[in-house]
Amino acid sequence: MRIDGKEIAQQILKKLKQKVDVLKKRGITPALSIILIGDNNSSLSYIKQKKLKGEEIGAKIQLFHFKSITQTALISLINKLNSNRQVHGIIVQRPLPADIDRDKISFAINPEKDVDGFNPTSRFDAPVGLAILEILGSIGISDLKNKKITVLGKGETAGGPILRVLQKHHIKPWVIDSKTRNPEDIIKSSDVIISAVGKENIINPKLLNKNQILIGVGLFSKNGKLKGDYDVSEIEEKVKYFTPTIGGVGPVNVALLMKNLVSATY
Repeated sequence: MRIDGKEIAQQILKKLKQKVDVLKKRGITPALSIILIGDNNSSLSYIKQKKLKGEEIGAKIQLFHFKSITQTALISLINKLNSNRQVHGIIVQRPLPADIDRDKISFAINPEKDVDGFNPTSRFDAPVGLAILEILGSIGISDLKNKKITVLGKGETAGGPILRVLQKHHIKPWVIDSKTRNPEDIIKSSDVIISAVGKENIINPKLLNKNQILIGVGLFSKNGKLKGDYDVSEIEEKVKYFTPTIGGVGPVNVALLMKNLVSATY
């Protein structure tokens, strides 16, 4: 059965709009500053959705887009945004150029404004990890400690943040990466499979069964279109529940980012 991420997200956004309306009566408009370096197609797509959904709930979204920028100049901009009391959330869109230290950028953002949850001392959990919990909760799965959960990939924008959120909730997932032995056996015996690689044909439909839940997080661009780790037409009859490439995890991720932003105003 297809999990409708758009519907889950819309319910979250509806409640957030009500909260923003109340905040505006108090003279407060949640404001998010997004910094983008380069023209990564996936990043541009994510940011477009963030702007649309932010505006939908009544938040202010400001984009700083650079073809290139030095690390010193980037940190200087972050510091200005940190000290701006009218800015409640700051995002430096990942992936970053190779010449910029990701950890230094994560630590540069004020933990009270780090709505993406990359700073280890952040007040907020990563929205993509929260989206996994929200999606599973929507199909009645809240107790994950007795489930075999497998995460494919541990990259900085998806797998890594998901693992951090699961572990924070005392959930110990299996992790599959390029060095894992017998990954097929792990996938076959999993209750929940979270694919966060961002490459074509990562999931082999032959390994799936009708008792499993398949959540696709990984995205990549091919011929100008966003693709996922699996072909929905190949897996939809193989598993109990699945998220589509478009309209699955993405909308819930954005909605929970907005929830972090609204929380940052308090």
